Amino acid sequence: MSDPAADAEAFEAERPRLVRLAARMLDDRVEAEDVVQQAWLRLHGTDRRIDSLPAWLTTVTTRLCLDRLRAKVPVPEEPVDAADPYDDPVEDAVLADSVGEALSVVLDRLSPNERVAFVLHDSFGHDFAAVAAVLDTSPAAARKLASRARAKLAGPAPAAVPPRWEVVDAFLSAAKGGHLDRLVALLAPDVVVGADAAAAALGTPTSIVGREQVSAFFDGSAHAALPVFAGDRAAAAWMDRGRARVVFDFDISDGVVTRIEFRAEPSLLATVRPRRDGGPGGRDAPRAPA
Repeated sequence: MSDPAADAEAFEAERPRLVRLAARMLDDRVEAEDVVQQAWLRLHGTDRRIDSLPAWLTTVTTRLCLDRLRAKVPVPEEPVDAADPYDDPVEDAVLADSVGEALSVVLDRLSPNERVAFVLHDSFGHDFAAVAAVLDTSPAAARKLASRARAKLAGPAPAAVPPRWEVVDAFLSAAKGGHLDRLVALLAPDVVVGADAAAAALGTPTSIVGREQVSAFFDGSAHAALPVFAGDRAAAAWMDRGRARVVFDFDISDGVVTRIEFRAEPSLLATVRPRRDGGPGGRDAPRAPA
């Protein structure tokens, strides 16, 4: 690739997928953006012929993630040439399904190689030959790493509380998608919805009490709500013609929503800015290639 404009366009097309991949491996959106930017710099600086840009970028991004994981977890990898007691394809599929929803909470239980093998294969569908190439091992060893990861993830995990933005975004996704079971799971039994005077004047409900009533109200709705920062808090906002009209301000405890306050006072609306992921100080928009 020799045309800088073509390089930049091709990279931008791949950026969202690469960020998702890196964020899943690192469990940190800001760090994932850094890794993907490093991948761009490597693409920008290479003079090698690249037959498949998506494959090349996947490999580079994954290896950069692996370097960071190994720096954080400098422990020896368990040998993978021994017989694998978990190598049952049917059981593996069940285990993969069972841990998908809570993946970010339990990935820290895996070694770096297990984490990469599991994410690449189970989350992003890469075959074990591709996984092996990234990890510089054999396809059989890559398969065993992924299988071992599934077994660890299926075991009991220590309790972990997801960050605020993840709960807010999971709530929006469940509400918009009409996923009632997921929505209910994100709400405390005594959850309350309220509104300030400005929001009530726009027609928002002033009081809804209880998980059943709140989930019924939001189920299949909130399509005009987008992730935002309201001040320094991850929140959501009903947007109209690019302007925030009502903020959905969440109170969250132990990973579940205890209160949602509709707020439309002008002083708060003035602090609203778009958010992609993450908390205060996070990078809210992708950087253009240098």
